[in-house]
Amino acid sequence: MVRSSLMILAAALACTAPVTGQDNPLSSVAKSDYSMVRDFVIRAAEKMPEESYGFKPRPEVRSFALLIGHIADDQYAYCLAVKGENRSSDFEKTAPPKPETVVALKLAFAHCDASYDVLVDVSAIDNVKFRGREVPRVIVLLLHSGHAWEHYGNVVVYLRLNGLVPPSNEKAAM
Repeated sequence: MVRSSLMILAAALACTAPVTGQDNPLSSVAKSDYSMVRDFVIRAAEKMPEESYGFKPRPEVRSFALLIGHIADDQYAYCLAVKGENRSSDFEKTAPPKPETVVALKLAFAHCDASYDVLVDVSAIDNVKFRGREVPRVIVLLLHSGHAWEHYGNVVVYLRLNGLVPPSNEKAAM
């Protein structure tokens, strides 16, 4: 399934290459998607007031701080696999105060930036070990950004329930 998904994605991107003029359409799309979600998540973490970091929409779900910690942890989980490294982080379990959480989130995304910065189409299809399987690097990174988007959707709900406009819905400064 992963191989067929990659082939479909590669075919679709190959069709756009002449139109966009990009040398690395596959990796360019992955980088662009990641960059957008990274910026939205960081801005949301900065926007939520510190006193709301303990907010839970329901008692049985994560607090905002734990959700941001989970997103930070996942930056390492995915991008370490892409780099062929192992390490665990536990920001989700510790839920430090907002300033420390935002710093940890930014550092985690900076760690992933390095994986995306060196990505080119030739290396994008190289296999890496991910969750016990050999998977093309670009698939891991697309799963990574998809997972970040999924949790950004959670973040949006937390912000809205606190009367805040999510970064993705803010009007551009004129």
